[in-house]
Amino acid sequence: QVQLVESGGGLVQAGGSLRLSCAASGSIFRSNAMAWYRQAPGKQRELVAVINSGGSTNYAEPVKGRFTISRDNAENTVYLQMNSLKPEDTAVYYCAAQIGIGSGWLVSKWGQGTQVTVSS
Repeated sequence: QVQLVESGGGLVQAGGSLRLSCAASGSIFRSNAMAWYRQAPGKQRELVAVINSGGSTNYAEPVKGRFTISRDNAENTVYLQMNSLKPEDTAVYYCAAQIGIGSGWLVSKWGQGTQVTVSS
């Protein structure tokens, strides 16, 4: 069964750092781009960062320069290093496996989500 298992969320003060991890089954990891999304209370889920199988990355404007997405192909794991965290980064963060469709993405698998809370 294909699974994405996330870890690393928690409570941190503004200006602090967290690293999220997402372990994936091998088949889905090799054939998909991997991404992190987030959903804050009362808001729509939004794409935070994506990394394709070749290692190219893209970031949402609010996190550029603060967050870094990376993947370890040997461990089938994708990471999100979050630095200089702000209260507005508070959200449930979801790992996703996805493929490109035209100018967008089709998510084939979601993780269960991990809570990130940034206190001011």
